[in-house]
Amino acid sequence: MTDNNDNDGKKKFAIIGVSSLILVAMVVAVTVGVSNGDEKDDDDGAGPSISTSTKSIQAICQPTDYQKTCESSLSRAAGNTTDPHALVQAGFQVAVDALKVALANSSAIAEAEKDPLAKQALANCKIMMNIAIEDLKASFQSVGEFDINKIDEYIDNLKIWLSATITYQQTCIEGFDNTTGETGKKMKKLLLSSSMLTANGLAMVTGLSSILDELNIPELGGRKLLATSNNDGLPAWVSPSKRRLLAAAPDTIKADIKVALDGSGQYKSIKEAIKFVPMNKQTPFVIHVKAGVYKEKVEFTRNMTNIVLVGDGPKKTVISGELCFAKGLPTLNTATVAVGGAHFVAKDIGFENTAGAIGHQAVALLVESDMSIFYNCHIDGYQNTLYALTYRQFYRNCKISGTVDIIFGDSATVIQDSEIVIRKPIDLQKPTIIAQQRNESREPTGFVIQNSTITGSKEYLPMKETNPAFLGRPQRPFARTIIMQTLIEDVIDPEGWLGFMGSWGKDTCFFGEFENKGAGSDTSKRANWKGIHKINAKDAEWFTAGKFIEGDTWIPKSGVPYNNGMH
Repeated sequence: MTDNNDNDGKKKFAIIGVSSLILVAMVVAVTVGVSNGDEKDDDDGAGPSISTSTKSIQAICQPTDYQKTCESSLSRAAGNTTDPHALVQAGFQVAVDALKVALANSSAIAEAEKDPLAKQALANCKIMMNIAIEDLKASFQSVGEFDINKIDEYIDNLKIWLSATITYQQTCIEGFDNTTGETGKKMKKLLLSSSMLTANGLAMVTGLSSILDELNIPELGGRKLLATSNNDGLPAWVSPSKRRLLAAAPDTIKADIKVALDGSGQYKSIKEAIKFVPMNKQTPFVIHVKAGVYKEKVEFTRNMTNIVLVGDGPKKTVISGELCFAKGLPTLNTATVAVGGAHFVAKDIGFENTAGAIGHQAVALLVESDMSIFYNCHIDGYQNTLYALTYRQFYRNCKISGTVDIIFGDSATVIQDSEIVIRKPIDLQKPTIIAQQRNESREPTGFVIQNSTITGSKEYLPMKETNPAFLGRPQRPFARTIIMQTLIEDVIDPEGWLGFMGSWGKDTCFFGEFENKGAGSDTSKRANWKGIHKINAKDAEWFTAGKFIEGDTWIPKSGVPYNNGMH
């Protein structure tokens, strides 16, 4: 909504935007908000006195859902300074201090908590809050390098980061769903204000790009030309060596580390090998895992960046685990392989969780690596096989199998030219391909399956009538899933989409299908929720890899086949 002085307001907003102060203020609005633990919106309360700085803050906060909270947090952080970098520094420090307080409070809760599951959930919350601190540092650094000609790249990164922050907070809270006691409620209260301010920040960032387009400012004529550092249009991290190795045969790869069960490598286990991985690498670090079944739990931590994990083939090199919820573990802790460092690439390797359908939640692969690529990989499990948790992810020529919520999380993920296989569930289970977890309408996240195949295993086919399968269900209110140009075999119930809890998410989700084929692609009997959309070619184009995950800036010429548009 805008007031009667709409044009004047836009001009003021443009001036702030071009000077980069608007972007600085956005970061401050988000970061300082986590410190306001007891603050609530009060639209009837007295507003601050009007001044030049106050008017700027009000303009910045106008598109948010919690305007008074936004304005008061910015006003307290700004003080008398008008130096953008000083504002960022002040807001950043407040945010870090507040998160440290939250960490201390969570430790106090843990000491009084007797439920083993709750203790594990609290431990996971601490990890996720630390990730939030690291993201704050990354945002601070990117502000220091701000260039108005790179505004799209800047906004895209901020939106992904803010969405991840929302997801980590929500995942932290949901970790207490199956626990006893009051710990979950206490943690939810601790995170209430930060959740609110993060949503505000996302609202501001989302609105900025469209406003600048509408204003048609000449200085921004270079928008959409995202920043790269190589003449071929690729970001710096995609080095020539990485391009060559992703196209090479396994036996020709020059690896930094070789792992082999037979002793022909430096190490016999992946877990032992990654102890020697250098931290925060800016160039590829290649780990070649030779053929064999590696029964171990592997974690590539957040500071293990630019890892390239190469096997001898997805059926020959397999990392296998069997941890599951039925053994008393939260879903996050069941992953056979967890990937945290940015720019992770896996090729010719298998990830599996063999807990079976009776194990319930049992993750084979957990990914929270921004701009990660999985090529010619097998990801096999049952319930919750692939946890595509956060950031931007791309899967090509992969096979993903499971039963319930086979692919879930809140990342921006595109799966191309792959095969999704429904496996035999336990009695009364209804298999679902996707359970997307978008919690806010402005998050740029969702799952896209393109030019792939959805089929059933030979064990599932005889029971498809008694245990019908569905394309997906809305696990969080704004879940978003697009399936397009895909062969859907006769394994999907005619309604296509399954409810989660009564009417939960049915009106607010975004589920769409476009140009699919096969017996299961008939949409004439699909569920008729408000959230199920009939999308056209223009809509579908927006969900292609080139646009949805900005794939042109980090996937091309990496050695991985890639289609940035419609097939």
